Amino acid sequence: MTAGMTAELWPYLILVLVGFLPNEVWRWLGVVFSRGLDETSETLVWVRAVATAILTGVVAKIIVFAPGALGGVPLWIRLGATAIGLAAFLLMRQSVFAGVVAGTLAVMAGDIFLAR
Repeated sequence: MTAGMTAELWPYLILVLVGFLPNEVWRWLGVVFSRGLDETSETLVWVRAVATAILTGVVAKIIVFAPGALGGVPLWIRLGATAIGLAAFLLMRQSVFAGVVAGTLAVMAGDIFLAR
């Protein structure tokens, strides 16, 4: 391995050591300790509800107060794309993939054809 190649790869090594591995440890511990838990227990239902609420809040914040390039897309297009994604999710038997693809295509099409 040459010195130039090492200089190019060290940021990725840092990313794995600092970003990936610490999170992966907690994932594996969660897998180990979750064996035998009742998925319908009151505690897990509450945890799932809290996690869903937090995720919904983050997504809503990204839609309304869009960062970066998405901020250049008008709010009405972002909200319309959200509605289209939700409709696709529901029509395709609650397929998250279908909802994400439909919403993404809708925001792209709206920005290309309607906003410009």
